Amino acid sequence: MAIDVVEGQVARVVLNRPERRNALDVESLRLLAEAFQNLGRNPEVRVIVVFGAGGNFCAGADLAEVRQADDMAARRSYFGGVAEVIRTMRACGKPVIAAVEGFCLAGAMGILAAADLAYAAEDAQFGLPEVQIGLFPMVVLAPLARLTGMRALTDLALTGRRIGADEAMRIGLLNAVTPGAELAAAVEQKAAELARLSPFILAMGKEALSEVSDLPLQSALRYLQGMVSQVASSADGQEGVAAFLEKRRPEWRGR
Repeated sequence: MAIDVVEGQVARVVLNRPERRNALDVESLRLLAEAFQNLGRNPEVRVIVVFGAGGNFCAGADLAEVRQADDMAARRSYFGGVAEVIRTMRACGKPVIAAVEGFCLAGAMGILAAADLAYAAEDAQFGLPEVQIGLFPMVVLAPLARLTGMRALTDLALTGRRIGADEAMRIGLLNAVTPGAELAAAVEQKAAELARLSPFILAMGKEALSEVSDLPLQSALRYLQGMVSQVASSADGQEGVAAFLEKRRPEWRGR
């Protein structure tokens, strides 16, 4: 399978085409979108971790398949698959953590940006090389622009240069950089921390974070006032406050 999914409280989505550096073909994109949709609906899943097999996260589009797309409809369909993966990751009510080693290039940068948290090995490489082969990273500009400053994103998109994990961290693409041998443990620790929290509150918070990035300040404040009222009125909101005051661990009800 191009995509492996292991369900559980901490679910794992594995990009599994190591012979192609996990390049994204139409089938991979379809399976990725399907995986995030299904895991988002699964009440047993608390956190989703996405990573690549064989020492690389993902080298981006499968260019052999892109070349075979011989008309506008086929090209729109392929790049629409990239957009759909980004949409399903953002709409998924579970926290998504990207764990990056090796190459994270081109379309894979969209997956990285759509994740809620991102960790990388210190020797990982990032970039938008499309311009160097006569393309441009159009679709992934949308999620990336919400993370980086426009100067940094413009530089990457116009030059196609690769950057290391430290620079990716500096421009806002990553939450943490670790030695390669420590990456899995760091991601597991963060996933375990998130899995102990209320899945309902995390879903509401993820929705709020997504919405406010697109709203003017006054509209965002009105929206968030309503959201925090819903959170405080929820069973988990009331249980969390009660547990804090009573100095005990909360028992989440998922609503």
